[in-house]
Amino acid sequence: MINIGIHGSKGRMGIQIDLCLKDQMDVKASAFFDQGSDYEAFFKKSDVIIDFSTPQGCENLISYARSNPKPLVIGTTGLNSKQYELLQSASITMPILYATNMSLGIAVLKKLSFLASEILRDFDIEIVEMHHNKKKDAPSGTAMTLGEYVAKARNLNLDQVRISGRDGLIGARSKDEIAIMSLRGGDIVGSHRVGFYNEGEFIELNHTATSRATFAMGAIRCAKWIVAQDNGLYDINDCLGL
Repeated sequence: MINIGIHGSKGRMGIQIDLCLKDQMDVKASAFFDQGSDYEAFFKKSDVIIDFSTPQGCENLISYARSNPKPLVIGTTGLNSKQYELLQSASITMPILYATNMSLGIAVLKKLSFLASEILRDFDIEIVEMHHNKKKDAPSGTAMTLGEYVAKARNLNLDQVRISGRDGLIGARSKDEIAIMSLRGGDIVGSHRVGFYNEGEFIELNHTATSRATFAMGAIRCAKWIVAQDNGLYDINDCLGL
């Protein structure tokens, strides 16, 4: 039996992970951490920790784990460069799986988007993501990851070619421009579209999540996998063998 600690247990994803774990035979929720909890007791009860908290909460978790190594599955989005560097540094002493989206469908979408970007080099790329009205970060971590994949396929630096909005008389679209647009409304769990547009034709790759259970089950699958891995930084594609 693998004991899973849920970091950010009172959040939407934390609650969903706990619900999904109740149906599992080989893993269980053994510890719950939210603001004000004790890290020492939380770590002692956990074989592996799944984190869906906040960027600051994730930073606090990793900072503690550096002195108390433990396999981690990080699903928190919106990390800044300092927090991501901390995550990378911590992976030297423990196995960490970091993914901005835990669904199998998005893992496949990343791979397909890379392939399409590489082959359709003359096509314009536009990425659109939609989420519920309570999501705090934009663009979504998943949309940014998709942007990184399509930019890498063309040997581009996403930071140099990304735009996040258009307004007014801005002129024609540049050749290497990659747009990542965000829409917010209602209770949309998550929708991502990667479009490739050319004269006379276009192709769009879409993924829509209809339940948070999709992400919860993906995170649990990653937790089962990461406990048997060597120290290092992994992605969900590593877990899935993609």
